[in-house]
Amino acid sequence: MTSDARHGSGPLAGIRVLELGSFIAGPFAGQLLGDYGAEVVKVEAPVGGDPMRTWGVVHEGESLWWPSLARNKASVAIDLRTDEGRALVRRIAAEVDVVLENFRPGTLARWGLDYESLAEINPGLVMVHVSGFGQTGPRSADAGFGSIGEAMGGIRHTTGEPDRAPSRAGISLGDSLAAMFAVIGTMGALVERGRSGRGQEVDVAIYEAVAALMESTMADHEVGGRTRGRTGSVLPGVAPSNAYPTRDGSEVLIAANADTVFGRLCKAMDRTELATDERYASHAARGTNMVELDDLIGAWTLGLDTAALLALLEEHGVPAGRVYTAPDMLTDPHYLAREMVLRLPTAAGGEVPAAGVVPKFSRTPGGVRASGPRIGEHSRQLLAELAGVDDTEWSELADAGVVR
Repeated sequence: MTSDARHGSGPLAGIRVLELGSFIAGPFAGQLLGDYGAEVVKVEAPVGGDPMRTWGVVHEGESLWWPSLARNKASVAIDLRTDEGRALVRRIAAEVDVVLENFRPGTLARWGLDYESLAEINPGLVMVHVSGFGQTGPRSADAGFGSIGEAMGGIRHTTGEPDRAPSRAGISLGDSLAAMFAVIGTMGALVERGRSGRGQEVDVAIYEAVAALMESTMADHEVGGRTRGRTGSVLPGVAPSNAYPTRDGSEVLIAANADTVFGRLCKAMDRTELATDERYASHAARGTNMVELDDLIGAWTLGLDTAALLALLEEHGVPAGRVYTAPDMLTDPHYLAREMVLRLPTAAGGEVPAAGVVPKFSRTPGGVRASGPRIGEHSRQLLAELAGVDDTEWSELADAGVVR
């Protein structure tokens, strides 16, 4: 890891992104673009900065999430509530390839920073919007958070036990999905710009990002007459595919629902007769009798320690994996071999582990060049370079509290 947050060598090297916004969806998209080599210039409020600096688990005054969420970014502190601050952002926008924002729709237009205004000075600009409900439609102006997107996108209704209220996934799933679609949209728009020379807007709604992953749920209801609901740890009709207990108190996920793989599982269990038993011999039969089958497999796994069970399943070519917690991820040899545990320095002088770059590029690998910056760490340098702010103007703006 170097100390240069700006200049990467990944597939997006040479692309400059202006990140406007805070919290998760927009900034996570900015993190991913930075991982792939883009130069990401993050605008923050001079006082307090992005609220994510103090969200989640805080250690020595800094969020443990922040070094990862803000990695590979340069921080420019500008007060967007002022005319002078917005004028600075317009000057920066003339020099970038992408503006990534997650304000409530209409905010940028009120500030004179909407796509139409910025495209006049930068026709090749790609502007990526991330919001709860999108830029159009009857609810476009409503506040929308990731949890609301998860509910309206359908995934909350299908997550959890059938006799309990809907559950959440335990992470900010809606925000993260929207961020990934924002990155996909950004790269698609940049590819098209290479042909036409023109920019465009990319409109990502959190609820739509969730709905896009809901498989055939709408068709199942309208055509098949079945409305999917909560089914706990299993997918109805797909068996065996569940987490099974082991003798030493762990759980192992076994996915043996394909006919050939189920046959190999039966050999591992020393129960080869199950493969030809009419109750389990086909995918449909196993789905119909999944509760009984899961009980059989669970009774078998409960007689083995985790390591022995995993070794036996590997020997027979049965896909399996222990249900991991953070300590498992931090020490797993496969995680470490694929550089999925990075160590990022913190402002307090320590370090925090974070997930590595996904996906892996063979010829132009992404990477992490620097962890989350201090508020306004790059303000003076970048405002001089991108907005032509000289020493006199800097002093005037700093004295007025517009920049930091």
